[in-house]
Amino acid sequence: MNTSEFASLRATAIAARVGDGSLAPADVVQASFARAAVAGAGRDELNMILWSDRDQALRDAAGLAEGMARAGTGGRLAGVPIALKDNIATLSLPTTCASKILAGYVSPYEATAVTRLREAGAIVVAKTNMDEFAMGSSTENSAYGPARNPHDIRRVTGGSSGGSAAAVASGITPIALGSETGGSVRQPAAFCGVVGVKPTYGRVSRYGLVAFASSLDQIGTFAANVDDAALATEIIAGVDPKDSTSSSVTVGSYRDQFLSIASSPAPLDGLTIGVPEEYFPENLDAGIRRQCERAIDALKSVGAKVVDVKLPHTSLAIPVYYIVAPAEASSNLARFDGVRYGHRSSRGSTLREMFAETRSEGFGPEVTRRILLGTYVLSAGYYDAYYRKAQAVRALITRDFGNVFGTGIHALFTPTTPTTAFSIGAVTDPYEMYLSDIFTVTANLAGVPAMSIPIGREGGLPVGGQIIAGHFAESTMFRVAYALEAALGGEAHK
Repeated sequence: MNTSEFASLRATAIAARVGDGSLAPADVVQASFARAAVAGAGRDELNMILWSDRDQALRDAAGLAEGMARAGTGGRLAGVPIALKDNIATLSLPTTCASKILAGYVSPYEATAVTRLREAGAIVVAKTNMDEFAMGSSTENSAYGPARNPHDIRRVTGGSSGGSAAAVASGITPIALGSETGGSVRQPAAFCGVVGVKPTYGRVSRYGLVAFASSLDQIGTFAANVDDAALATEIIAGVDPKDSTSSSVTVGSYRDQFLSIASSPAPLDGLTIGVPEEYFPENLDAGIRRQCERAIDALKSVGAKVVDVKLPHTSLAIPVYYIVAPAEASSNLARFDGVRYGHRSSRGSTLREMFAETRSEGFGPEVTRRILLGTYVLSAGYYDAYYRKAQAVRALITRDFGNVFGTGIHALFTPTTPTTAFSIGAVTDPYEMYLSDIFTVTANLAGVPAMSIPIGREGGLPVGGQIIAGHFAESTMFRVAYALEAALGGEAHK
């Protein structure tokens, strides 16, 4: 199997061939590493992968083959290679969050989402580059340098899960995991031309995900198509006794629901899709608007009723997010002090001085900026003025979604990002960078599921369309996405 053939294989196809014995797990692993070499995944080129261990991956493949010989089955992801964002804990590879302060750190436990993928037969082949501690919108804030977009290496991958998105876009792995706090799966998915899914808050266990902002964080999936993304999401979803915030709401088979109506000429018949006007401002990039209008026409062509709706508090989402998220980050990152994890400074004559020197040496500028901002808004005299008020407005944003979905709207369609991938180093103003997530942060604040799928290209760069559904309505979200993907066909990549 050559690298081009491997890159075109989807996860479901790999699992089927491994399952029927026509493809050996070790051959899949070798093909994945060969594809990484061809795609230029080294740090001097695309810089999307931070850590990998071919020998360990081959040992895992051998273990899978032995297990299949005994049990006669390898699971729904048998032999499928996967990549993981570097803030998701694994036993076999470092977990550094792309930060100097965790250099060389190997976790003593593994994330539940990773364990569930392994139990389904998947093989971990790489940990991917990211913005340090998931803080950023471009994967330029990594201590190991920026990841580069495989569609144009002069441009960013998006962030903070840019390495995982680029790994799927390059055909190194058909599935990857990332994490979301304000759009960090959907935004890089849009920039790299792949599918990116953020489930409902609590749908996927956060056990083993290094905390950034605990009330917003969520593990999400990347895949080359909706089918693979749905499969990976339903495998990692479900209640976990190790995470008290995980939900016990039943996880259905997302794939079965949309595959059962895939042959229908109108698979979205009976569904109403809302288009919120706040996501289509007058100054929206003309190319993004053009691709979205074509996607909306495609939704109508497969039976959906499309109506205009309002989410009136959308304009407040960015300021609310950049109060809530840094506040929670300043608390969560207090544990990185040189005593418990990773790097410890050799400077400082007292314990307090060692803490300060360790954090000064270990944290990059964006992490430092957010810790300072979060500490400020939580300080005496400012808590009520900023943090408490932000939480009140967050409730209004959540109510906006509840009001829309309560009127018979089954899903929303919006652009994922206001622009296509921008050039590395082009955005230096932090506030301008924060606006990259203007269409995605609302779903995190409200806790609803959302996903990005490719809907076209502008100037040769991918454009993403976003589908948002109500709480725990992932099955509806995937149904709409699958129908839209099929309706656009090759148009999604033109």
